[in-house]
Amino acid sequence: MKKQRPVNLDLTTIKMHAAANASILHRISGVIMIFAVGILLWTLSISLSSAEGFAQVKAMLDGWFFTFIIWGITSALIYHLLGGIRHLLMDAFGLFEEKVSGNVSAKVIIGLWAILTIAAGVSLW
Repeated sequence: MKKQRPVNLDLTTIKMHAAANASILHRISGVIMIFAVGILLWTLSISLSSAEGFAQVKAMLDGWFFTFIIWGITSALIYHLLGGIRHLLMDAFGLFEEKVSGNVSAKVIIGLWAILTIAAGVSLW
């Protein structure tokens, strides 16, 4: 049985709404946080090994590259937390389940994430 429906393989032509982008970003931030746990445990291990290890981690934190990585980890954590709260409100209380309110809440979460990420960057640098 052959189906005669159109197939669009060019994903760049599909315009996704804000709620879809928020959901995808929530998943991406979760994956980033999995790798972040490894980085943070590695630095904790080094810093607790000896006084020299602590000085080594402190020296790494003084550099721009490691500070940028910490900023990225902080950004992923902020977004995952905000997106998780949004999903909890949707699941537990039935809020933001309609298309319009879901898109508005997604835009609010993305905007709040951008503001908090900039604030975290300013405080780190």
